[in-house]
Amino acid sequence: MSDERHEGEREFDLLDRIDLLIATLPPGDAMRRELLDLRMEICQREEVFVEARQTIEKLEEVIKKVTSPANRIGTFLGNVGKETAHIVVGGADYYCNVDPRIPMAKLKKGTRVLVNEAFVIVGDLGFEPAGPVTKITEVIGTDRLRVGNEHGTQSLVLQRSAQLAKTALKQGDEVRVDSNYRMALEMMSAPGSHEHYLDNVPELPWSKVGGQERAIEAIKDAIELPLLHPHLFEKFHHATPKGFLLYGPPGCGKTLIGKATAYNLTRQLREKAAEKDVREYFMHVKGPEILNMWVGESERMVREIFATAREKRREGFMPFLFIDEAESILGTRRASRYSNILSTLVPMFCSEMDGIDSLNDVVIILASNRADLIDPAILRPGRIDRKIKVDRPNKEGAREIYRIYLTNDLPYDGALAKEADNIGAAIEKLIERLVDWQFAKRDENKFLEVTLRSGRKEVLYRGDLISGAVIASVVERAKGMAIKRAIASLRASADSAVAGVADPGFSGITEQDLQMSFHAEYAENDIFPPTDITEDWLKLIDYDPEYVVKIAPVRPNAAQRGANLGGVI
Repeated sequence: MSDERHEGEREFDLLDRIDLLIATLPPGDAMRRELLDLRMEICQREEVFVEARQTIEKLEEVIKKVTSPANRIGTFLGNVGKETAHIVVGGADYYCNVDPRIPMAKLKKGTRVLVNEAFVIVGDLGFEPAGPVTKITEVIGTDRLRVGNEHGTQSLVLQRSAQLAKTALKQGDEVRVDSNYRMALEMMSAPGSHEHYLDNVPELPWSKVGGQERAIEAIKDAIELPLLHPHLFEKFHHATPKGFLLYGPPGCGKTLIGKATAYNLTRQLREKAAEKDVREYFMHVKGPEILNMWVGESERMVREIFATAREKRREGFMPFLFIDEAESILGTRRASRYSNILSTLVPMFCSEMDGIDSLNDVVIILASNRADLIDPAILRPGRIDRKIKVDRPNKEGAREIYRIYLTNDLPYDGALAKEADNIGAAIEKLIERLVDWQFAKRDENKFLEVTLRSGRKEVLYRGDLISGAVIASVVERAKGMAIKRAIASLRASADSAVAGVADPGFSGITEQDLQMSFHAEYAENDIFPPTDITEDWLKLIDYDPEYVVKIAPVRPNAAQRGANLGGVI
């Protein structure tokens, strides 16, 4: 650089000397013109030299870049001194120096760092935006996590990064890991996590559950009393039950009773001074969702479910573990085509239930329409302590369910209001006539013929197979018929207005709508098996399978079927 500076000074002096010579010569001197041309040539050459010099400098920079070694990227694990850092590069650990221009205090645990050929940290690249995702199997202390993939073929212990230092992590959570598999960088919200089982519990007081007084009373005695009056149970040394089984035919309200239990129990606990902030956490697990073809995966899901329930209890929630179709995962270990899975799944479930102290931890409710297929190890006292049968509603129960769905704010046929002083009394009379008609033991209502081992035959009528789900569907079908009539009436009103005719109006729900819907429900509903297979029908009737030889549906003739379903789509 000094040679170039001296050269520039010499050129500058040369131009000054030429300018001085030009100034001393008279304007018409021939030498003056030659000096001017010489000066211009020197200026042009100087410009060429400057451009050439800049080009050479750029080429030198390019050569330096393409010939210099590549910088490595590592993960910062922490500092071991004022100027010494602990990093991992390509799976190997290093204690290295830090460029003084990079403050050590700003380097965060788990961030990526740029390392030169001398393994000196020369850059901070921040946290890695991508990487593998794994699941936590154990939280070790406050700084370490044990993780493994879903099938248990590998297990690692990781450190928490600065981003996860204050994050509450638990077993089953998914975390993103750095490429060196040394740091857990970020907590992931996995779509397949235990939150998948969370089911919102609406406001569901016991008055919304109709026709199940005996089951509700048994639930209150078994679940509510131990939690609402623990001092009395302690005084009498009465052990609180751990689990409950709701069994009975489908559509009779087992799931509804489970949700109502969660709502009413937490509502009563909130009314107590010590449990003001308690909230229900209703985990609705369907049995087939747990079955998985991978070895050990079903057992892992069971562990995760129970771990989540315990964690929620520590967070102040009241967890309710409701397992629907329990016979599919807790069935007799020799009675299922999934016997290989059940041979380990049932013991896993038993061990998890043995880890539950009482209802103060988790409320476990099983639901099944084939309780005889559940493994006896599950149903023994000490695990499932109460078996509560959910029966089909009788006539009075059917009336209560109809009162829940046929409310006063629905539009009804005008003829109903004329039968009584107010709409409430008219609806009550409608329900009374409808229930008597449905439970009548006439040929039209014959539904099943059961042949017993003794040779005796018994006939079951439609009223014997009624359920809350059937009643709800009957009311919905009737609403649909009334809506179709209303649409037709609106079209007729538009045509009448054009023609100058009075508005004919439209009627609401009629008794005929409900009767036609009842016929259609039993003819079309999918809950009734389409075949004569005895095993399928035994799930729906309250008979001991040992004493039943044959079950045959009573088929209506063509004329009767057409009359029952007339006008029903």
